[in-house]
Amino acid sequence: MEAQTPLPSLIRKKRDGERLEDAEIRSFVRGVTEGSAQQGQIGAMLMAIRLRGMEAGETLALTQAMASSGRTLAWPPAWHGLLVDKHSTGGVGDKVSLALAPALAACGCKVPMISGRGLGHTGGTLDKLEAIPGFRVSQSPEEMQHILARVGCCIVGQSAELVPADRVLYGLRDVTATVDSLPLITASILSKKAAERLSALVLDVKFGGAALYPTQESARELAQSLVEVGTQLGIRTAALLTRMEQPLGRAVGNALEVLEALECLEGAGPPDLRHLVTALGGMLLWQCGLAEGAQQGGERLARALDDGSALAAFEAMLGAQGVPPDTARGLCAGTPAQRRRLLGEAKVCEELPAPQEGWVQQVRALPVARVVHGLGAGRDRAGEPINPRVGAELLVGPGQHLRAGQPWLRVHHEGSLSAEGRRELQAALCLGPEPPRDPPPLVAETILPSGPVRGPCRDSQDSQ
Repeated sequence: MEAQTPLPSLIRKKRDGERLEDAEIRSFVRGVTEGSAQQGQIGAMLMAIRLRGMEAGETLALTQAMASSGRTLAWPPAWHGLLVDKHSTGGVGDKVSLALAPALAACGCKVPMISGRGLGHTGGTLDKLEAIPGFRVSQSPEEMQHILARVGCCIVGQSAELVPADRVLYGLRDVTATVDSLPLITASILSKKAAERLSALVLDVKFGGAALYPTQESARELAQSLVEVGTQLGIRTAALLTRMEQPLGRAVGNALEVLEALECLEGAGPPDLRHLVTALGGMLLWQCGLAEGAQQGGERLARALDDGSALAAFEAMLGAQGVPPDTARGLCAGTPAQRRRLLGEAKVCEELPAPQEGWVQQVRALPVARVVHGLGAGRDRAGEPINPRVGAELLVGPGQHLRAGQPWLRVHHEGSLSAEGRRELQAALCLGPEPPRDPPPLVAETILPSGPVRGPCRDSQDSQ
């Protein structure tokens, strides 16, 4: 084992803007994992990294050290090249993973998707899935492998054995104002993906009024860092920069988003949701050699949505993760009313009228997310309970003409929507006297590795 470098000297070195050696970074991460580093010391190092930054080589070393701080997943050799995952930086109404994972499985991929919970105004994939009675997000690595062998996909929470260093650093970043550090974000995201031993990864980096990054330029900076480091880890990595001004799809709130994901899995649902699912999935199918290009991959994924194979994979995943067979069947084959009864409904279903006549320019995502969060759909602290039944459904979209008094939003709540909440929701509706111009594309930019791209990754996975 390498000698432990005294932490104060490492903090001083980074504080003064010097480059940390790989062994020094491993020593810091080992102190974090083993508990020998004091919280004050870890906080000081995080702030030094936040203020002084890290070179790409340092970020790679930090990511590798964090990935090695716990158990890494192991898969059968026959799966090499087929193991794929997606990561999103978080958005409003983002239920992409629920449709994407089973659609990829239907196309022949293995998808060990490790997801998170919602915090703040953005929803979490695990919270959405737990709106389904019986769904179990906690699965051991052995259970994950069994589910992947049977079904092709699983969506689970991060196990205590995987990347323990990240849990410590993530918690301290929140209380030391270092959440926005580019090297720390990159290492946090990619250390978990490296521990999954993925073949290919696509990143949905969102920007706009309801995203972590307000501008395309700031989102591009993170995406480039993630793609560069991910590629150096031996993972075929690409990123899509996507706009997050309006909710994705029509539904915001956990159970409502499950219902909308089911529509997408039936080959229907909102066009923007389907477009993003097929764009991200098409990129992954190309990256792992199952399609000649991203466009052809998107077409293949669309066929899986349209022919019922993606929906069948979703039903099989529900059964494998604890959902009773009758419930899984009812959700995947039932009528909309039957599905709503299975998931449960809020006590009050209230429609908001348009305050005046006009053309819908946009419905701003952030006010809708904040009000729905306040109704109980989200949490402010990790571990807080949520209400999966509350949420909102958009009844209109940009380019539609509204009469004064015409319903534009349906709010599902437990009688707790306040007058202020109604005012905030009404302020989210942007009306104008003329139809809006054509909106910019949802996918603004694609970031690929800058270096030469290796051949189909099924031929190059032993290097992972």
